[in-house]
Amino acid sequence: MAGPVNAAPKVGPTVCFGEMLLRLSPRPGTPLASANCLDLAVGGAEANVAVALAGLGWPTRMVTALPDNPLARRAIGQLRSAGVDCGFIAQAEGRIGLYFFEPPSGPIGGRVTYDRAGSAFCDSPPAAFDFAAALEGASLFHMSGITAALGPAGVELARAALAAASDAGVPICFDGNYRANLWDAWDSDPRATLTELVGNAHILIGNHRDISLLLGKTFSGDGPDRRREAAEAAFAAFPNLEVIASTARHIESATANRLAARVDLQESHWQTDEVRIAPIVDRIGTGDAFAAGVLLRWLEGHSAQEMAKTGLALAAMKHGVPGDSICVTRSEMEAFNPAGSDVSR
Repeated sequence: MAGPVNAAPKVGPTVCFGEMLLRLSPRPGTPLASANCLDLAVGGAEANVAVALAGLGWPTRMVTALPDNPLARRAIGQLRSAGVDCGFIAQAEGRIGLYFFEPPSGPIGGRVTYDRAGSAFCDSPPAAFDFAAALEGASLFHMSGITAALGPAGVELARAALAAASDAGVPICFDGNYRANLWDAWDSDPRATLTELVGNAHILIGNHRDISLLLGKTFSGDGPDRRREAAEAAFAAFPNLEVIASTARHIESATANRLAARVDLQESHWQTDEVRIAPIVDRIGTGDAFAAGVLLRWLEGHSAQEMAKTGLALAAMKHGVPGDSICVTRSEMEAFNPAGSDVSR
């Protein structure tokens, strides 16, 4: 069921809040412990969404904290080159967080090693961010569960940001982005914390497993039926929720996956067919690309079907782009065929 058009088109920028990171990667097949050179990419879940939306022509603002050094300027430069408004990035003492990504190679899976303790973002209090100014005239506020997973200070940042968006009357999109390594690094209660944060959200990027974590229950059946049961339970538990968007991934190998997308509204839903994606160049950031595609169509007032189709298209495209983010034009996205394409001449 495609469902009705979601709502009238929105106006105003989307505000994205979260930590920015630099990603350092050895060549595929080279363990980090024996690498002599590393490729650099700019990342961060919320920044990835901002870059993708800006490339598609939707105005975006990034709210984060960075030090005043060349590495931070490299990160800001990438945002600006995509058209993201960087006027609300706070300058703070500390460092920019890093993560090291060992790409999958043959039968060997990928691996992430974080090095982000003491970053300018993690150590900044809520008062360091001018949320009220950043949210002025905004159409949407987007953040993920990664901020809260960083520790008690991250939880306070997430609470302050969501409170500011709620006070400003700006709809909220929350991407669960569950990172077990981050939550397990401190005395955390991810279920209680994420349940509190999701209670503010109008849009949730998350699947039935995320909802199981939030509600402390499992869902029967398989495939679409289980996903609908989980969505209905989430709508009942979180009265503010209007949209739940998710993907289903089947892994054939490190270089070949099958992906489908789904969007649930309170009264309807839509699930795409699977597309096979091979060869995969880079899987990092594909979930953020999916979120950006869904949000673009939600902002434009389109149906669940269009949200799911566009999210899937952008996610599929990101698999073929190195780095953490994707920046393509609207015409490039709309010309993309997830089933495969030839050279455009």
